[in-house]
Amino acid sequence: MTQLDNNKLTQSVEELRQFSINLSRSIPLVRWVGYGLLMLTLFDLVQVFVPPGFMNPFWEFQTMGALVERVPVPLLGLALVFLGQAHRRGNWERRILTFLSWLSLLFGILFLLMIPLGVVNTMRINTANTAQISAEYTQQMSRAEQVKQQLNKASTEDIDSFLKSQGRSLDGKQPEEFKDQLLSQLTQTKQQMQTQYQAKRSNQRISLFKNSVKWNLGALVSGILFIYVWRLTRWTWRQQ
Repeated sequence: MTQLDNNKLTQSVEELRQFSINLSRSIPLVRWVGYGLLMLTLFDLVQVFVPPGFMNPFWEFQTMGALVERVPVPLLGLALVFLGQAHRRGNWERRILTFLSWLSLLFGILFLLMIPLGVVNTMRINTANTAQISAEYTQQMSRAEQVKQQLNKASTEDIDSFLKSQGRSLDGKQPEEFKDQLLSQLTQTKQQMQTQYQAKRSNQRISLFKNSVKWNLGALVSGILFIYVWRLTRWTWRQQ
């Protein structure tokens, strides 16, 4: 090996040493960023759970979604906090890391337990939504049917009096012809209401099941990742 090669090798080793030193010095900053992300997650959890609405399927379902949507922040925070393992750690920090490690396991289990609850709440919400939409549709159809019955019973004088009260006239039409026109319009209105009812029920169901699939799969992935974090950070409590 020539002198030039030796100089290049020495220079490369020195650059790697300096890079390692600089990286080691930057680790505390990265860890504090991780602690900051975990604190922000705590503030988010307070906002999500206050006020609580346990046993309410709508609140539980939305809360599950909110938790799943916020998972990337605490996972990133944990990754930054545990960076470098035991390197340059104080005794006080090791106790915190042990707590965070077991907390990761707890969160992993809770996310996995949310999955059956999410499925059950999806079914309950779907039933409640269908009942509400059906009740509104039935009420609208009932009103339309009442109007139809009133029109069928209306006499020529009733129609004429009604039009005069509205400042309108038959415009050369016979009362029966005008009644048939109103009944035809009413039939079209009922058909439109039926179409809107079916579309609303379908769209609401699709939106609900899309969120359900997204959040339940998200809870599964989140639970696995939190448990994996606990598994990889067993050094925090094995060394104590």
